Amino acid sequence: MSGHSKFANIKHKKEKNDAAKGKIFTIIGREIAVAVKEGGPDPANNFKLAQVIAKAKANNMPNDTIDRGIKKAAGDGNAVNYEHVTYEGYGPSGIAIIVEALTDNKNRTAANVRSAFSKGNGSIGTQGCVSFMFDEKGQIIIDKEECAMSADDLMMMALDAGAEDFSEEDDSFEILTAPADFDAVYKALQDNQIEMASAEVTMIPQNYVTLTDETAVKNLNKTLDMLDEDDDVQAVYHNWEE
Repeated sequence: MSGHSKFANIKHKKEKNDAAKGKIFTIIGREIAVAVKEGGPDPANNFKLAQVIAKAKANNMPNDTIDRGIKKAAGDGNAVNYEHVTYEGYGPSGIAIIVEALTDNKNRTAANVRSAFSKGNGSIGTQGCVSFMFDEKGQIIIDKEECAMSADDLMMMALDAGAEDFSEEDDSFEILTAPADFDAVYKALQDNQIEMASAEVTMIPQNYVTLTDETAVKNLNKTLDMLDEDDDVQAVYHNWEE
């Protein structure tokens, strides 16, 4: 594992999320609806739904809100049909960016994403142009201050549950899993009452890029902010060392 610190980024995202909790819950609500439609309402038999529920809980979505979303999606045959769409491209200085969206209007979403890239002096690329620079992994971040368990015990528990890797930083622990093993590791931590700052299947850069040009940083932040404000955008992954 690299020494790249992720916990500060997680906390920064949490602060932004807390300021726009309604938007985050709406985003996750869409993911729940799509997961239920594709695989049914039982997370024990729907791996994607189990992943979304873990993400919802890591974002402090109340259990009754999650349950209502599942029941609504299971019983609403006239719900809006959302499609998964992924865009790949480059920000300033060649920063690799992947955008995942759920949309009921692909033309609108494509135009908005393209605008976000162009206004930040970047460009949309072809499918696969940057995704090879990332690995899909289950990633769980644990705040050391919130964890009473020793690093060794936590590591052994995670590895026994199926984790691929465990690393320790100054303020946090990171657990990585194969996507298929994420749910088992998440449940093992949950059963042992381990508080998780973040828990999701995500795209992790193989290498990070540092930007030293202030204009490039400003332009990249413009792109990322525009994407973050777009209701259709579910997740944005990039290899910028913030």
